Amino acid sequence: MKIENMKFLTINAIFLMVVGGLSAQETSNDWPVLKTYNQEHIQKIKMPVGGIGTGTVSFTGRGSLEDWEIMNRPAKGFNPTLENWGPAKEKGPFFAIFMEDEDGNKQTRLLEGMQDEATFEGAWGATSNQHGLPRFNNTTFKTAYPFGQAYLSDKEVPVAVVVEAFNPLIPGNIDDSSIPMVILNYKVKNTSNKDLSISLAGSIQNFIGFDGTRGKAIKNINTIREENELKGIHYTSNGVDPKSEQWGTMSFVSLNKGETTYRTAWQKKTSRWDKKRLDFWDDFSEDGILEKRENKNANAPMGSLAVKTTLKAGEEKNFRFLISWHFPNRQTWDKPGFQKHIKATVGNYYTTKYADSWEVITKTIPRLKTLENSTKTFVNSLIKSDIPEEIKESALFNLAHLRTQLAFRIKSGQLLGWEGLFDTYGSCFGSCTHVWNYEQTTAFLFGELAKTMREVEYKYATDNEGLMSFRVYLPLKEGNKWGKAAADGQMGSIMKFYRDWQLSGDDAFLKEHWPKVKKSLEFCWIPGGWDANKDGVMEGSQHNTMDVEYFGPNPQMEFWYLGALKASEEMANYLGDKTFAKTCKKLYQKGSKWMDKNLFNGEYYEQHIEPPMSADNVAPSLMGITTGDKAIDLTSPDFQLGKGVLVDQLVGQFFAHLVGLGYLADENHIKTTLKSIMKYNYVENMASHANFHRSYALGNESALLMAAYPNGRPAKPFPYYTEVMTGFEYTAAIGMLQEGLTEEGLLSIRNIRDRYDGKKRSPFNEAEAGHHYARSMVAWAGVLATTKFHYSAVEKSMSFTSKLGTYFWSNGYSYGTCEVKEKEVNLTVLSGSLELEQFSLESVGTKKIKNQTINSGKSINIKL
Repeated sequence: MKIENMKFLTINAIFLMVVGGLSAQETSNDWPVLKTYNQEHIQKIKMPVGGIGTGTVSFTGRGSLEDWEIMNRPAKGFNPTLENWGPAKEKGPFFAIFMEDEDGNKQTRLLEGMQDEATFEGAWGATSNQHGLPRFNNTTFKTAYPFGQAYLSDKEVPVAVVVEAFNPLIPGNIDDSSIPMVILNYKVKNTSNKDLSISLAGSIQNFIGFDGTRGKAIKNINTIREENELKGIHYTSNGVDPKSEQWGTMSFVSLNKGETTYRTAWQKKTSRWDKKRLDFWDDFSEDGILEKRENKNANAPMGSLAVKTTLKAGEEKNFRFLISWHFPNRQTWDKPGFQKHIKATVGNYYTTKYADSWEVITKTIPRLKTLENSTKTFVNSLIKSDIPEEIKESALFNLAHLRTQLAFRIKSGQLLGWEGLFDTYGSCFGSCTHVWNYEQTTAFLFGELAKTMREVEYKYATDNEGLMSFRVYLPLKEGNKWGKAAADGQMGSIMKFYRDWQLSGDDAFLKEHWPKVKKSLEFCWIPGGWDANKDGVMEGSQHNTMDVEYFGPNPQMEFWYLGALKASEEMANYLGDKTFAKTCKKLYQKGSKWMDKNLFNGEYYEQHIEPPMSADNVAPSLMGITTGDKAIDLTSPDFQLGKGVLVDQLVGQFFAHLVGLGYLADENHIKTTLKSIMKYNYVENMASHANFHRSYALGNESALLMAAYPNGRPAKPFPYYTEVMTGFEYTAAIGMLQEGLTEEGLLSIRNIRDRYDGKKRSPFNEAEAGHHYARSMVAWAGVLATTKFHYSAVEKSMSFTSKLGTYFWSNGYSYGTCEVKEKEVNLTVLSGSLELEQFSLESVGTKKIKNQTINSGKSINIKL
């Protein structure tokens, strides 16, 4: 039956189609797996499960749900809890299983693996959630994001359980990848030779009003709702301010056949000792059926739901639960010190799609199987590609960042983001251009979202003089009030705009924003600006992603500048702005030649420090951005790169290759520089390295340092030079892949992923200035570099590596696979549609194709 006809079905019919029986074979035992973590490597695993811009809940390597970050802000470590007194604060949401065999032998266990031994000690004893309750002894975690599977077993327990969680993720399909929901499966197999009566119960508190650090739950209500076979608890509030960020709704639903029982509250507190949890455990452990409890005076009542059925000896059944949320009142950036003069509600785009959390459920259920299959198709097409494992892992697992509180869509639809996330608030506000310059995930998977970020940059953050505030205020009408420009951020935004135009082929998008794009390049030439003498070389005060100002020519800013000049030349020529195109070409040629002659020292590019001597020589908007006007000695400025080997000095070149702009400087110099980065910046064992700032790599871990100084170091170099940060490492490593230094590039990426191994750090949380740091989403470019994929919707052209194999591709609007043979390819579109007039294989040739559109599910054969 076609999906569009499902609107005529009853809820009951839909339920039967989605769930059918309880057979696991009909649901999820074919989920893709890229990586398996043994019991020694699961304790740090926290996989974000939530849609783009919706908030998230973490699915742990043990199979539990933690970090309930659904109320418009980060909430690391938040497990909604009945009490906030002593040991009771560790009693958050959980699922449990009751088992009884034919002989009346009973057991009850948490549906989780053993907790981390690091939580065994605390002032009140153990600190983990539900720390005293019995659980399964053995756990293995398997995953290929967004799918996670915790395998639970125990020789003392007559069942084996696979706990599974995911949220739909389909490249090019933004709404279907932005559903505020956790989809849970409990696949239970009877491993005994006796029939079993089993019951699965989940308990989640109604914590509306309290996000973990702010607000208060007041007069919250749990309501049982049953619509034919759809059964669950709907969480609302009669006391929380409907205008607060913490106001909204939640729902907890069972999609399972069997006897369903509920509690809308737990036992009333009769003494200072916690009897409520004991009452629940005793009740559930008696027969797997929950007796009703009510507590009309509870501000944050616990909701519990249990489903009871039977399992024959050797039989396996699947239990599916859905958890949804709907919190519409997102506020402006609010880290202390940011935007004190502005407080407003900007809203959430996802909440415009649903009336409340219950409607999230009812609208999603009819399409649940389709959404799951579409997500599997995407993940399988990537992980089965002939792409190195470390590339697939880094690209796919860092994609998780886009589905945390890092990124959000305001009510009007634009995507914005923090740089990273601290535990309870965002890290560094404003969609910081010099950080988001690096990430390539959004553009190549969700192109329309990337275009909204360009809209923010040029329509709201750039003033009439061409100054782009590298941090944008909210609401958007206040967008350019930050009033400070970053050299790398502004030049990188031009390259991003060029990329997003090329991928979309949207000429209206280009024409609408071109005047501001052009103006933002011309801003380089203002008096006291980055290139005030208009010679193609940046010499002025260049604020940048190192959170300092560089004075004098340096490779990091210059490569961004050259890339922006070349991209602007292309766009100007396309629009018929020949005079401006000639200006860009002239400056590009002069700057590229000068840099090769003056900054390349035979091994790498270095900075020539040129103090401005006086504030009169620096444009006001470029002065004292981070340290204050009077804190910088302009005759001898600190925090410079100098003769250092900067790990990402070629970032503009890296980006130019991604978007087909070619070499920005001498090809041999580029290759030599990358070899020098491996020679000087690579540390085999970090235990031997002295680091004076934050530590993201330690002990026997291997990494690429931010900078090395084989030829002399300034007394006070830029602050992060001894650090290690994954986004910068990826940039260098992928640059190596682009230049054929494959072993070096893969080693560097492998070293990163070895550090995020589940034992020391979560594989889904590469950090920099905060959790889930945006820059690490540059990892997606590893897919582009190894496949040599390039697509232009403007030219309707596609190119690939000629190395034999099958490769994944995505252009932000469609995706598929390309099977490369000898002078022949089979090109398949798995989702979306692709317009194509020209196809190229590297070093083989180009084939003109009669203009055609390849629709989803279709393939074409191209012989070259």
